[in-house]
Amino acid sequence: MHPQNSTIMKELAMHVYDLMENSTAANAKDVKLTIIDSLKNNDFHFTIEDNGKGMSPEFLARVTDPYTTSRTTRKVGLGLPLIKMNTEKCGGGMNLTSQVGVGTRLEFWFEHNNWDRPPMGDLPGTLVLLLSAHEDIHFVITYRTDDDEFVLDTDELHEALDGMSLNDIHIINYLKEMISENLREIHANE
Repeated sequence: MHPQNSTIMKELAMHVYDLMENSTAANAKDVKLTIIDSLKNNDFHFTIEDNGKGMSPEFLARVTDPYTTSRTTRKVGLGLPLIKMNTEKCGGGMNLTSQVGVGTRLEFWFEHNNWDRPPMGDLPGTLVLLLSAHEDIHFVITYRTDDDEFVLDTDELHEALDGMSLNDIHIINYLKEMISENLREIHANE
C-alpha cells in the first residue's frame, strides 16, 4: 500500500468517477475513457474525452482553482485541482483542453512506480456504478497494458443485453465480474 495524504483522494478509481461525472454534467452523449497502464514505460496515463458543452477559454484558465466550479450543489469544485495536485506529487502532470460546443479532453498521468501514487482501487465497481447511473450516455472504456487491451463499449453492451437495464442487480454483478476478469487477463496493475 502507498502512504496517503489526507488532502488527496485515496484511489484513482474515485478520481476517474468524479471526473467522468463532470462529462455527464456537461451534457455529453459520448464519453471515452482510456487508461494506459505501462510498467515498461513507468506510465499510468488516463484520458477522458467528451462531446459535452465544453468550457470557455476564461473558465478553462481558472478551472484548476479549487474555488472555481460550475456546480450549484457545492461551492467548490475539487476534482480537477485534486488530480492536478496528485499528478504533480507523483512525477506526472495534467493537460486539459476544451472548446465550447465541441467538448473537453482531460489527460493526467503518474509515474507508475511513484511511492505517492494512489492505488487504482475498485475500478470495476466504479465503472459499473457510472454506467448504470447514465444508461443514456455512450461510454467507450479502453484499458491498455504492456500485454493487451480491454475495450468496453456500452452500445455493444446494450445490444448484447437485448434491452435489459444496466440497473438490474444481476446485470450489475455480471458486469463487475466481467470487467474484473478482463482486467486480470490483460494483467492490469494496481
